[in-house]
Amino acid sequence: MLIVEDDAALLALIRSVFEDGAFHADGAENGDDGYYLAQQAIHDLIVLDVMLPGMNGIEIIRKLRAAQVGVPIILLTAKDAVKDRVVGLNAGADDYMVKPFAVSELLARARAVLRRRGTVGLDGDLTYGPLRLSMASKSAYCDETELHLTATEYALLEFFMIHRNQILTREQISDRIWGFDSGAALSAVDVYVHHLRKKLMVQEAGRLLRTVRGIGFIFKGEPHVQ
Repeated sequence: MLIVEDDAALLALIRSVFEDGAFHADGAENGDDGYYLAQQAIHDLIVLDVMLPGMNGIEIIRKLRAAQVGVPIILLTAKDAVKDRVVGLNAGADDYMVKPFAVSELLARARAVLRRRGTVGLDGDLTYGPLRLSMASKSAYCDETELHLTATEYALLEFFMIHRNQILTREQISDRIWGFDSGAALSAVDVYVHHLRKKLMVQEAGRLLRTVRGIGFIFKGEPHVQ
C-alpha cells in the first residue's frame, strides 16, 4: 500500500500500524512524490491526504483515474472540509476518514475497501480458485496443501493474486518486490516467476500464471482448477 501524508509523525504511525497488520507500506510526504509512486500501479491501496505540498490529493485522484489507475483510495480530510470529501468521492475516492481519527479504524476501513473490491476475505485471507494466502502468517495453500514458498515467491504470488486479470510488466513486478532503488536486474523477475510457476504446477495451478510475450505476466484463467 501507499501512504501520502505530509505530517511525518502521522505517516510513520499509519505505516507502523499497517505493517503490523501484514501490509507492506510505502510512504511519501508531498503530492508530487505521492503521484509518482501511485502512477506506477504497484500498490493495492492508497491512503491519501487532501492537503499536501505540491500536487494536492484531489488532483492526484483525478489524474490517476484519468490514467485508468483503478487502485482503491482512502482520502484523509480535515474535520470541516465537507467540500473536499464530496469532490474527492466524486473524483473516484473509495472512502474517506476525517482528521483526527483512530489509526485502528483506518486499518479496518482499508480492509473493508479491499473486501468490497473482492481481494481480501472476511478472515483476512486472499483467495482465488484453489489458492489461498494467509496474509497474517505469510503462508500459501492450494486446496489446503501448503506450497512452502520462499518470502520472495510468496510476495510474487500475493501481487499476482491481488492484481489478477491485469498484465503486470517486469518493471512493475521488480519495483513492487525489490523496491524502486534496489538495482535488481529485470532478469530476476523471470527467475523467480519460473520458481513460483514450478511450485504451482505441482498442484496443477501453474496455468493461472501466464507469460505475456515482450511485456510481462498475467494471473488469470478458470478460477476453479481441477
